[in-house]
Amino acid sequence: MTTTLTYKIFSSTAELPENWNDLAIENIFLSREYLGVLEQSGPENMTCHFMGFFKGEQLVGIALSQFLDVNQLKSFGERDRCVKTSVRNFIFKNFSSHVLFIGNNMLTGQNAFHFLPEINTKEALKALKKASKALQVLFKEKGKKIHLTSFKDFTREEIKDFEDIGFKDHYKFCIQPNMVFEIKENWTSFDDYLADLSKKYRDQYKRSRKKAEGIEKRKMDLEDIIRYEDTIYDLYFHVARNAPFNTFFLAKNHFRVFKELLGDKFLFYGYFIEEKLIGFNTLIKNGSAMDTYFLGYDETIQREKMLYLNMLYDMVAYSINKGFKEVVFARTALEIKSSVGARPVEMYGYIRHSNSLINKKMDVIFDYLEPKTEWQERNPFK
Repeated sequence: MTTTLTYKIFSSTAELPENWNDLAIENIFLSREYLGVLEQSGPENMTCHFMGFFKGEQLVGIALSQFLDVNQLKSFGERDRCVKTSVRNFIFKNFSSHVLFIGNNMLTGQNAFHFLPEINTKEALKALKKASKALQVLFKEKGKKIHLTSFKDFTREEIKDFEDIGFKDHYKFCIQPNMVFEIKENWTSFDDYLADLSKKYRDQYKRSRKKAEGIEKRKMDLEDIIRYEDTIYDLYFHVARNAPFNTFFLAKNHFRVFKELLGDKFLFYGYFIEEKLIGFNTLIKNGSAMDTYFLGYDETIQREKMLYLNMLYDMVAYSINKGFKEVVFARTALEIKSSVGARPVEMYGYIRHSNSLINKKMDVIFDYLEPKTEWQERNPFK
């Protein structure tokens, strides 16, 4: 079956078709405004392209790609120092420094593309794969050879369609799960959630709240974000640098631009002790889902005040009280997120190396590229 879809690759949001947002209604992360955030304040080592898919003259699909030049990073993350980490860093620097993601490496979940319901999924994926090859040519012409191409993040159901359209030369991988907190229909307030916790986890909640005494939480507007920009970045960078692995770091003006372009859909909360900003978290309203975004904190105060756990409770409370259906907590800190009620959703993807010999060993190499996390799932409910 040959695809009847054509595609155009755009390097600027100014070039996007006028009706682009009509296809992004279900996912804010494909909207013109969000793509503008990436364009204006994306990581220094990231280049984004936006793909439009057409049937005749009609726009029937939209997609995002991100190219990462890992060589531009000074550090991949400083938490883990071991032989395996050194091998991973060597592989990245020497064989895999140019990575093309069809999707969004800054988020978790299917934020790669959206097609109109009447478009056959396999036809859509064939067109997407064709566009990814055109992107590889585009970068090659600029003197940047793509080493790795990856399609991410898809659920077990979503990944099945890829298997049927010729991804056999790609390595199928399963990575850290997406932690999703589902809000029960009978929870009309945060108190309903607390009432459903077992005694052990209700005690955990009370203990964390007691520890946080003296901390003032404030909703911050654009002016506040601009005023505290230096401190915000220091708090973010401290957390990011101490992650087990990074392929990018946010630009300093990222949160400011986010607030400017997304307004009330982007929420920024600061945590203060006597007027000193000691932590922050961010939330993005995405239809009926609340997506958690980047955060930052002072590590010494975080431990003493159980700040991170308190932030999780605050995000849950806001989302329940405002009538959202789920909170997407993404990956990292899996165990503590499960302790407030988030459940793991397995995520899959496909990856391919441009060197056929290396590609044949992708199963071995991938074990180095994706840090493994041992964790125990918790169930906080009665």
